[in-house]
Amino acid sequence: MPTSLASLNACGRPTFTAELGHLFEHSPWVAAETWPQHPFRDPAHLHAALCATMCAAPRDRQLALIRAHPDLAGRMVQQGKLTAESTREQASAGLDRLTAAELAEFTRLNEAYQVRFGFPFIICARLNAKDAIFAAMQERIGHAPGDELAAALAEIEKIAWLRLQDLLKG
Repeated sequence: MPTSLASLNACGRPTFTAELGHLFEHSPWVAAETWPQHPFRDPAHLHAALCATMCAAPRDRQLALIRAHPDLAGRMVQQGKLTAESTREQASAGLDRLTAAELAEFTRLNEAYQVRFGFPFIICARLNAKDAIFAAMQERIGHAPGDELAAALAEIEKIAWLRLQDLLKG
């Protein structure tokens, strides 16, 4: 049964958090802390409130949210340990069909990125094909740390928007 905005506006904090907690990878606190702002006029208003909660969080909490995301085409993928959402999102970009050489290069870039920034590379896979993701990884590894933190949060906003649309469409 599809979730509706009306039902989200009418539910208590525990149900609201349970329904929306997956929008921000393994970080249901975003939904829990946004609930007091209900009712929401429309999905865009709800999304904006969720993102404002994320952006207002202390940096250590933002970093924990970013670090909750899996590496693209990383070990968790190979071990089948991704959330259902992450599995679908990575597959939509073709990251489940990499050649051995592509996988090796993604692994190398993921590791270099992690060493440089201390968190995984985040990009909205559903809005990008593997070649665009690969190019973005190569470009963004040269960013300043503060710029890359902002870029990761902006990509998480895109991911959350698409997940919210999926939830409301059922």
